[in-house]
Amino acid sequence: MDRRSFTKAALSGLAFSFLADSAGRAALTANLQPAAPVPPPVTPHPVTPLARQPYARLLDRAKAALDEHAHMFELRDRIALADFNAPSRELRFHIVDLLGGHASSYLVSHGRGSDPGHSGWLQTFSNEPNSLASSAGAYKTGQIYEGQHGRAMRLAGLDAQNNNAEMRAIVIHGADYVSEDHIATWGKIGRSEGCFAVARHMLPQLLGLLGPGRMIYANKLTAMGA
Repeated sequence: MDRRSFTKAALSGLAFSFLADSAGRAALTANLQPAAPVPPPVTPHPVTPLARQPYARLLDRAKAALDEHAHMFELRDRIALADFNAPSRELRFHIVDLLGGHASSYLVSHGRGSDPGHSGWLQTFSNEPNSLASSAGAYKTGQIYEGQHGRAMRLAGLDAQNNNAEMRAIVIHGADYVSEDHIATWGKIGRSEGCFAVARHMLPQLLGLLGPGRMIYANKLTAMGA
């Protein structure tokens, strides 16, 4: 190979080497560039299932009552709602787990004085002795005892509209007229004399969840929230 050919070959090799080296540095530089930050995933705001329940407004009222009577309650993990907006054929007694955000529901009676025509719907409340009616307001669960209805739980009324509950012997007890069979026959359950009567086979579970020292809140809210 003459000198001119050698020089051309050398220059060509040098150029190729320079290009390869430049490309390598460019690739390395590109690899060293920081990656674009990945935005964190959007976490949807959780919707509590209780907020979608028909008794959501009643639950809000019950929580307010729990705060109002806070000095009466050391146990604030669970409360019970008697939603008398619903007819007696529906599961309208709800034991709500305020910590876990879920509830278990049961049949419950209203008093015959609150529904004289036995329509299956509570019409009015009363706190008067011998009215045989249901009373609205906050109750504190008390002693479990054996009485004329078998096992039962005493209740103390905490508001002006239910403060005769102990005098009237308003309690939670089981009753044969609170059952799915009764609903299948009559389209509704029977009426109590103002007590919260529940299905006999569900009473142990219900009393176990409530226990002494928790709140029951009973009411029927109008469309205006009264």
